[in-house]
Amino acid sequence: MQKRSLGRTGLSIAPLVFGGNVFGWTVDEAQSFALLDAFVDHGFDAIDTADVYSGWVPGNRGGESETIIGNWLKARPSMRDRVTIFTKVGMDMGPPGEKGLSARWITQGAERSLSRLGIETIDLYFSHAFDPETPAEETLTAYDRLIEAGKVRAVGASNFTADQLAAALGVSRERDLPRYDVLQPEYSLVERDGFEGAVADLCAAEGIGVVTYFSLASGFLTGKYRSEADLGRSTRGGRVAKYLDARGLATLDALDAVAARHGATPGAVALAWLIAQPAVTAPIASATHVGQVAEFARAAEIVLSDEDVAALNNASA
Repeated sequence: MQKRSLGRTGLSIAPLVFGGNVFGWTVDEAQSFALLDAFVDHGFDAIDTADVYSGWVPGNRGGESETIIGNWLKARPSMRDRVTIFTKVGMDMGPPGEKGLSARWITQGAERSLSRLGIETIDLYFSHAFDPETPAEETLTAYDRLIEAGKVRAVGASNFTADQLAAALGVSRERDLPRYDVLQPEYSLVERDGFEGAVADLCAAEGIGVVTYFSLASGFLTGKYRSEADLGRSTRGGRVAKYLDARGLATLDALDAVAARHGATPGAVALAWLIAQPAVTAPIASATHVGQVAEFARAAEIVLSDEDVAALNNASA
């Protein structure tokens, strides 16, 4: 599978990333291992997680996803050299002081993530959300120390606006500090406004890699939710009710038509659309059963025509 350069990080990855938010939530450890095995067997090599995953589940405290990935790496030692690991810091972990992008918490959070993952170096470490209470210089200086210590290879940002990202890039230049070389935004056929325009233009101008989250809009773009009656079909159903409008249903119709032309599923086409976007390095997608991983491989194979892309763009505009 042809790899893509991840911004200026020096890292190269296959064109789809596994979303580890499901680990410890909708899939247990044994199923997580099976999913990761299948993912690598299909030629993929990048896994995304965060310290806060999956702390929203009753009884969880956060760190469950990283722990499962760490256990998988421990059980399959050769995998560490074959996969690129993304994780994040900054979301509220619950206890006082365990959130944000202060130097103190980044340093502590990185050590905890390294321990749970059972690795010596985080390949790509993201600021999970903008922190208005911490100066960018403090955050980037903390990352600089982690990079110098060999504990982090590169850093990225998630959920930053164009202005927030541009300001951080300015601090990196002025202070000779590490810069955010990858952005992780929400982006899909039904969530376009937050990325297209200023954010996408900035990433292109600065050579910033882009890995998108909620790439299938919490499963809506797979076509499994077509009416309110379908919303109870999974734990994520409540998140997609907002898409059951004329635009969302038109997008599904367009996906169905393109999928029929390619002998593929709507979900595979939705991911192929993201893979085809010039500003996108790779979408992040989650799976709960191995058959969905095969759909990821199909998505990476699909070559959309100009007609296909136009149909999807117009329906989802």
